[in-house]
Amino acid sequence: MIALPDPSSLEPRERHALACLVDAAGLPVAEGAAAGEAVRLVIDPGGRDDAPTDALLDLRVPPELRHSDGAVRLPHAWLALAADVLTMRSDGADAPRDKHQRPVSAANRLVQAGAERWPVLSLLACGLRDATRAAAAARPWFTVEPWPEGKRWAAALSHDLDVASLWPAFTALRLAELARKGDVARMSQVIGAAGRQLFGDPVRTGVDAVLDAEAASLARSTWFIICGTPTVASFRKGDVTYTPEHPRVRELIARLLSEGHEIGLHGSMETVQDGARFKRQRARLETLAGRPVRGVRQHFLRRVVGETERAMTDAGFAYDSTTGFADRNGFRHGLADVAPVWDETSGRALALEEAPFCWMDRAQSKYQGIEAPERWIDDALELATRCEAVQGLWCGIWHPNLTPALGFPGAHEAYGSLVRELDARGAWLAPLGTIVRWRQARRSLRIGAVAADGTPTMLASADAMRLANTVVRVTDAKGAVRATVRPA
Repeated sequence: MIALPDPSSLEPRERHALACLVDAAGLPVAEGAAAGEAVRLVIDPGGRDDAPTDALLDLRVPPELRHSDGAVRLPHAWLALAADVLTMRSDGADAPRDKHQRPVSAANRLVQAGAERWPVLSLLACGLRDATRAAAAARPWFTVEPWPEGKRWAAALSHDLDVASLWPAFTALRLAELARKGDVARMSQVIGAAGRQLFGDPVRTGVDAVLDAEAASLARSTWFIICGTPTVASFRKGDVTYTPEHPRVRELIARLLSEGHEIGLHGSMETVQDGARFKRQRARLETLAGRPVRGVRQHFLRRVVGETERAMTDAGFAYDSTTGFADRNGFRHGLADVAPVWDETSGRALALEEAPFCWMDRAQSKYQGIEAPERWIDDALELATRCEAVQGLWCGIWHPNLTPALGFPGAHEAYGSLVRELDARGAWLAPLGTIVRWRQARRSLRIGAVAADGTPTMLASADAMRLANTVVRVTDAKGAVRATVRPA
């Protein structure tokens, strides 16, 4: 456990970053009588007026923070830089944009430092946890288990349903892409597969392959469905290409829900700054699903940082999973974890969680020219190793239209190997909504007092615990469970 510094000494965005770091560290905040017994976090003012140091961005292992008996010191320069990275200040409204009106990755602070492939803020959180444990000495020290079921890290499998009908058009586009690369051998494979599927359904084939791979590991995933109305213009942009009422989509939604998967909205390009459109598209999907839709991810990852998230909040979403890169894989805001979304305009966190993804299949084949699916999986697992090391969250995007007939030979087998390996490494495999609710419940824990026998008195949000519908365990410095918090 940890006692936080006087919040009035920090800027609002710094208080937000500090709360996210403490949460990622799994350190319950001590309140009331417990605060006097806890390790104190001190923000070291040294260098407050200097330019923020980029040493934070060089982290590859948890840093050794300065500590003494009962106190841990965090450099203010690091906290200020962490706030900039976490709130993606470099990706704001003034950032240069690509043809899809996305903030270009080259403007991102982590990319400029060559640090985007490391969860530097999660590493800092681990360093904070280690330092508080060392500084506790004879004081009581507690941490919250990172994930349910005794799991030490989590993995979320997610899918964007971009194609549901008119599949030959997408095969043609893919063949044109391969032709530009001069990949004649792969073109031949695609043409052969498409010919064999001429009277079949390669979209269904892709969905079946994904669901079969996940069922073999008892994994449940999140599927983002487009709910706009297609037009000639939207089809030409590659935005809305099907209606959610299409029989194939209706059938898929029913199957996903019956098998325990989650449905989210894949917001069309028109929703970027339009909360009213978000509300209509969300309502349309909820009508088809027959239940609330809590999550959203923007199509093409198109967003205006701040404005899009406010529109999502106004539309009633509980979480977003748009934060990530289109043209590379890595940690866009430095954290391999769920965190509340910061709103620079209001100077506070929104009622919206960000569940960032760090890996996407097409980042490599489309933008980096890597066509071998097994290499995509190697990259996914390299990032998964870094998430596992910080007890964090790995979230990946796999498009179910990656089938041989649609232009991606070998993709089915590659995805199956990814799911098996994540499972074999002991990840907690769960839908994004389940993961977000768990993290909200864990974050709500506080310690109000510590009994003479070392048992902590736990405080928690009844609503958050009820929504998560699970137990959260608190352990001491020796790893012994000292408290179990259950839904009220």
